Amino acid sequence: MRVVVQRSKNAKVSVNEKITGQISKGLVLLVGVTHLDSEEDAAYLAEKIVNLRIFEDEAGKMNLSLLDVGGEILSVSQFTLYGDCRKGRRPNFMEAARPEQANQLYEVFNGLLREKGIKVETGIFGAMMDVELINDGPVTLIVESKG
Repeated sequence: MRVVVQRSKNAKVSVNEKITGQISKGLVLLVGVTHLDSEEDAAYLAEKIVNLRIFEDEAGKMNLSLLDVGGEILSVSQFTLYGDCRKGRRPNFMEAARPEQANQLYEVFNGLLREKGIKVETGIFGAMMDVELINDGPVTLIVESKG
């Protein structure tokens, strides 16, 4: 699994101009699943992301986690994270998981985040979505489950 993590001041996702998920301070997660991923990958990433020390403490150092600051998550499925652009001009999406597998692991991942006491809002899997955020910092990281 591959997740783009963006620290945000607020964010929302809309489908057909209807808001399906909205958060205040927290993280926007763009979540990609490859055909080799498992529930262990989802568990690893959920644990890693909620404990990443990427929020500033009173001294201005990135020393606090999402759990420490009581932040929220906006999780958006993003199969294009596995687009391979090395050949030609059109991305190849052969590494992306089939929709059934990707949706199942995406739901498992979001459930694991909720089990940690995090408010998790989402888009709609497979829909054309508009994502708006105010990137805080900006702080943007890519976190993967396999090295």
